[in-house]
Order: sequence, then structure tokens, then C-alpha cells
Amino acid sequence: MLSILGESHGYCDGVSRRNFLRIGGLGLAGSGGAGALAGLSMPDILRAEAQAGIRNSKKSVIMIFLPGGPPHQDMYDIKVDAPSGIRGEFRPIQTSVPGIEICEHLPGLAKRMDKFVPIRSIVGAKNRHAAFQCLTGRLFDNQPPGGWPGLGPIISKLQGPTQVGMPSAVSLALPTKFSLWGDPGPTGFLGPSYAAFQPNQEGKEDLVLQNITLGRLRDRRRLLASIDNFRREADATGVMDGLDAFSQQAFGVLTSSKLVDALDLEKEDPRVRERYGYGSLDPVVDAAPMYNEHVLMARRLVEAGVRCVTLAFGRWDTHADADFDVLTNFQSMRKFLPRLEQVVTALVEDLEQRGMLDDVSVIVWGEFGRTPRINERGGRDHWPNVSCALLAGGGIRTGQVIGSTDRMGAEAQDRPVHFQEVFATLYHNLGIDVSQTTLPDLAGRPHYLVDGYRPLPELV
Repeated sequence: MLSILGESHGYCDGVSRRNFLRIGGLGLAGSGGAGALAGLSMPDILRAEAQAGIRNSKKSVIMIFLPGGPPHQDMYDIKVDAPSGIRGEFRPIQTSVPGIEICEHLPGLAKRMDKFVPIRSIVGAKNRHAAFQCLTGRLFDNQPPGGWPGLGPIISKLQGPTQVGMPSAVSLALPTKFSLWGDPGPTGFLGPSYAAFQPNQEGKEDLVLQNITLGRLRDRRRLLASIDNFRREADATGVMDGLDAFSQQAFGVLTSSKLVDALDLEKEDPRVRERYGYGSLDPVVDAAPMYNEHVLMARRLVEAGVRCVTLAFGRWDTHADADFDVLTNFQSMRKFLPRLEQVVTALVEDLEQRGMLDDVSVIVWGEFGRTPRINERGGRDHWPNVSCALLAGGGIRTGQVIGSTDRMGAEAQDRPVHFQEVFATLYHNLGIDVSQTTLPDLAGRPHYLVDGYRPLPELV
């Protein structure tokens, strides 16, 4: 039997999602929602890649989401000339690229700046704690019928995995009472069959074939397919199409050890594990993610054939609120910046050494920035006017910085970059033409992947 993480959220036909999280006996189905196996049939995958002009593509994306909103002016945009109530406690240091300075607590990143692109002028955010905009490039407002789908589901729909038997998209965020850490991204109008697979520690041991031979499983799959033919003929809702995608991916997982092996960090070289580091520094979040391990797991997943991996890293909501966290913004940054630097530089070096860096796009960002003015508790509050991002890999032109903010770090001054421009760049790196590709919502209305934005010309 295969059991995968899931909550009991009902489908429109009354079947709970948890019922789709088990494979065994006569039934064979994939999972939806928090534990969904996303994917397409191989003919669909090959057809989508042919339409995109790519063959046997290994292109993929790793998105590292910084929940809470990282302080741009304490990372890549130090404001030495600002008043003391804005400037903060950190000094800038030179990087390996002349003219680019970043925070003193990121010396390893500074040495490798030729492999990275900091963006100092991300705009278009809302003052809302949600991973939604980083996962979709869209706002909550005025969504189409069914809602906007996230990056992983869109990639699953258009391209599928790079290897048979793997899910197209994986979310490594863990469910906790803080929703930002457990958000796998919306499927929107694409439906649950394209949701990201979300493993957890309790479910991993069940990703194996138990008490049944491969031959018997194939016989049952054929029997189930014949039964489904009758149901499909009477189905006018499209649910069966979703179940097809579930079944194909679930069968692939059961008949291949690739996913299980990718999730098993004990199979990794101990020296590589040491480079990424271990564990969580977060004393507040119950069941806090294994931040460092999840970044290494993301590399293992894309190497095994997953097209898109998303994960949450750290806790960047630095109000210094006594009811939530007594640490000041700067105390928090002294904890998290070295940890973030360790895993990001390890990831890029690892990808480069494996010959994967040009194929794997890495994006690091949060939902908004932090206030220029430091509050009376030594924290920084929410600031949607401008924020930051860090890009690497994917064949982009690195070793440069994009955009700037004003003297106070309050507004984008030079080259504002919209969230959707970053998404357009990620799609371009995957071989998807955002000027031509559309997807229909539940009313049949086609939507472009981004609203008129183009890939960043500085990078592609």
C-alpha cells in the first residue's frame, strides 16, 4: 500500500482527498491537495516539449521562499548614507564583482557573486502574509474562475517531469500552524491532478510496494483501467481526467525507486551533506522545516527528474514582537543570513559540479520587504513597496545586480522589476514562450502565463 500525506478536504463529488492518498488492494489512484502527484501521460509530456521546441529537456526550477518577508536593506542593499533610524546595524562588503556590495554577514555569497544576480527593486507586492504571489506571480484580487494556478502546477501541465516515474512538482514545505511554511501552492483552474506532491516524514516510508508483486500490480492496473472506461464515458465533469494523471504518476512511483531514493538523504555523500548543513534554527515554529536538508533534497529531486521544487526557508517576519519573537530584526538576521548563505552557495556549487547549473533555475525571495524605519523594538515591519530576490542558474547572465532603491530603501528608483517579470524569466529558462502559451480557466477563457511581461532582458 502507498500512503502519502494528506488532510481530509472534500472534493465536489464527496470523496475525501485522504481517500486518494492510498494505493493498494484493487484501487489505484494518485493524490491531490497537499499530497498530490502531479503529472501527465508520456505522450502529453512529449507533445508539450515538442511544441516548446525542446527535446529531452532537463530544465527545472528550485524556488526557495523566505516566509515573512526578508529585509532587503539588510541583505543586498545596505543604505550607509541613510539616517541611523533607517540604516541599521550592518556594514556593506565588496563582492567578487566590482561595484556590487552586499551585507557583511554574507561573505561566502560575496566571494561567489559571479554566479548570482541580486535584484534590489522587486515591485507589485501586497501587504499580505502569503506565499501566493511568490508561487503564482499573481495577486489574490480578481482571480479567474477556479483561481490562479501556481508555478509547479503550470509546469506540470505544460511539461511534466524530466524522468518517467517522478512527480512533476514537489513542495517540501511542512504543514504547521503557520500557513506560510506549509503552502504547496494553489492548483487553481488546472485542478488537483496538477498539484505538487508534498512528502512528509511520516509518509516517506510508505512510498514502496508492499505485499504485492509488480506483475499483480500491473494486472490490477489493467483491470482498473477497464472499469474506468465505463466511468469515463458517463463522466461530464472532467474528474476522470484528473484521476488518470493521479494513476499514472502513482504507478510510476510504485514501480520505480527514484522518488524514494531522492528523498533519502542517507544516500547522499556525507561530505555534500556537511556542505549544506543540518537542521532548523527556529525555536518558535512547531515541527519547523529541516531548512538545510530541504535544500539538498531539492537538488536530489531535480536531479532525479522533478521539474519544479518549492520550499520554505527560515522565518523572516522581524517585527521584534514580544508576543511572537523577542529577537530584534538584526538579531534574527545574524541567525538566518549565514544559514541562508550556506545552503544557497552550497546548492549553486553542487549544481555546477554536477553539470546541472545551466539547466536548473534558482530563485530566492519572500512575499514583500521590510520597512526602512526601524521600530521602537528594534524590528522592521511589513513593506510591500519594494523587496528583493536572488537568482542563479538556468543559463542566465550572472555576476550583475539589477535595480536600485532610493536613499532610504523605501521605493524602487532604478529599474523596478515586477514579480511577473521574474516568472517570465523562469518560464523562458524552461523553454516556455510566455508570449504564445495560454491555459484556459474553468469558463474556457484562455489566460497567458503572465500579463504582458517579458523575460528580463538583462538576464536572457
